[in-house]
Amino acid sequence: MDEIERIERRLKLHDVRVLMSVVQAGSMNKAAERLGTSQPAISRAIADLEHSLGVPLLDRGPHGVEPTQYGRALIKRGLAVFDELRQGIKDIEFLADPTVGEVRIGCSESMAAGLVMTVVDGLTRKHPHLSCYVATGAGPPIFEQLTNRNVELVVSRMPRYATEDYMVIEKLFDDSYVVAANSQNRWTRRRRIELAELLDEPWVLPPFDSFGSILIAEAFRERGLESPQSLVSTISLSMRNGLLATGRFLTMLPGFAVAPERYPFLRPLPVKLPDTRAAVAVVTLKNRALSPPALLFVDSLRAAVARSRAKSR
Repeated sequence: MDEIERIERRLKLHDVRVLMSVVQAGSMNKAAERLGTSQPAISRAIADLEHSLGVPLLDRGPHGVEPTQYGRALIKRGLAVFDELRQGIKDIEFLADPTVGEVRIGCSESMAAGLVMTVVDGLTRKHPHLSCYVATGAGPPIFEQLTNRNVELVVSRMPRYATEDYMVIEKLFDDSYVVAANSQNRWTRRRRIELAELLDEPWVLPPFDSFGSILIAEAFRERGLESPQSLVSTISLSMRNGLLATGRFLTMLPGFAVAPERYPFLRPLPVKLPDTRAAVAVVTLKNRALSPPALLFVDSLRAAVARSRAKSR
């Protein structure tokens, strides 16, 4: 029996869970309260783990406990272990009743109000006991939700930093940014507009440190222009749409978000932008098997994209 096998025989999943609870709580006493056990039992579990591995897992100080580098390494892998166990239990539940389960999705607000909403609506109509958890965000935060296993998949425009080192990326379609306004805005009557003509217009744009704002700044910079001064900066989809509905404001947003069936008041303006094409993809983690509800969602997502393409032909 080699060393790893000996450690595997001595390790207990319960003790790993105790370690994770202690680090989350910040102290053994608080972890004991949360787990409904005693502080000596918590101490024994940590001591057994440290003895089995032969390394210290916690640094104990006057202000609580912190994981050592060894503790952080074990917790990181422990998260994956418990996540897979949860998925296994959900898979069993789903196999017992294929209409029951949960799919956890990450996406942008625009995607949540568009393609993802369409798929969620269709799935929950067909499977009324299937539930969906949708976390919204953009850029690194939404992909952190994926790597932290808070969601099973992300539907997003792919940023340039995206890598396949830990991701499985399935391209759904290409999308470009457009300048958009209310159908009553005076610029909708023009057949051709130069981007420079719009600099002094009232704009509603995402905050300067967001993923969308970086793409917008690059589009203006490639035309030799400074980014327009946002009259309103917000990530709120409802505020953006409310301001656009007044007919005063302009915005720049992904082309898929200018959907007449959902936003009949929005019109793309005839502004030629630099190439802002990017793949919209469904992204999952390598070596993480999707739950049956997530597989259902991905299949429905592909079908929705295919229907949309067929309509646009």
